[in-house]
Amino acid sequence: MKLARAETADGVVTGEYADGTIAADGDTYELGAEATLLAPCEPGTFYCVGRNFGAKIDQMDYDVPDVPDWFIKPAVSLHHPGTPIEYPRWTEELTYAGELAAVIDEECHELEGEAAVREALRGWTILNDLDALDQERRTARKAFDGSAPLGPVIETALDPRGIDMTTHVAGELRQEANTDQMLFDPYEVVAFLSERYTFRPGDVISFGSPANPGLLEPGDDVEIRYEGIGTLRNAVVEPA
Repeated sequence: MKLARAETADGVVTGEYADGTIAADGDTYELGAEATLLAPCEPGTFYCVGRNFGAKIDQMDYDVPDVPDWFIKPAVSLHHPGTPIEYPRWTEELTYAGELAAVIDEECHELEGEAAVREALRGWTILNDLDALDQERRTARKAFDGSAPLGPVIETALDPRGIDMTTHVAGELRQEANTDQMLFDPYEVVAFLSERYTFRPGDVISFGSPANPGLLEPGDDVEIRYEGIGTLRNAVVEPA
C-alpha cells in the first residue's frame, strides 16, 4: 500500500494513494484539482548514511567504513515533492544524491534483528540528499533548510533488497544502481543507529547514494526513481 499526505480544503490529510487520488477518512481527494502533495511524513530528524555503495567509494576515493557512516539533518531540511528547489545564494556547487529511505512508525530504541526493525517501520520512500559541496564540513554542506526533498509516497509493503534505482537530471541519466550494491543492509543500518538514538514516528533513515552524484543548475529537473515506490521530482530554480 502507498501512503501519501496532501494539503486540502479540509486541512492536511494522510491516506492511501492510488491513481492520482488520496483516500482519507472516508473522503477521496484528487491531486492537483483538490489536493497538493506534501512530503509523506514529518520527520523530527533525518539520519543519513554515507559511503554505502562500493562504486561511489571508489569514485570518490573514500575509505571503506567498518560500520555505517552517518550524519544528521534537522527537521527544517524537509522539502516537499514537486516543490521547486531554490538554489541557495551562498553556494556555487549544489549537488543531488538519490537515496532510499525508511520511515519510522513508532517510538523505538535498541532494535534487535530484522523482525524488530520491520515492526518499527512505516515503510519506504525516496530522499534527495542535497549537498552544498563547496562548504566546509558535513553540517554546513548538508543540514540546511530544504536540503532533504522527500517522497512522493511511503510504500508499506516493500522488500528494500534488490530494487533498481535511477536519477535523471534535465532528462539525462546520472545514476543507476541496485540496492543489493549497498555495503550495509537497510535493516542492519536501522538496528545499528537505534543503539544510539531513540527514533520517533516520522523520523527518516536514508541509506546512501550510488555513484555519480553531480552538480545542479537552475533550470534542471531532478527525477529520482526507486522501483516499487515511485519517482521523486523537483525542479531547481533561481533564488527568489
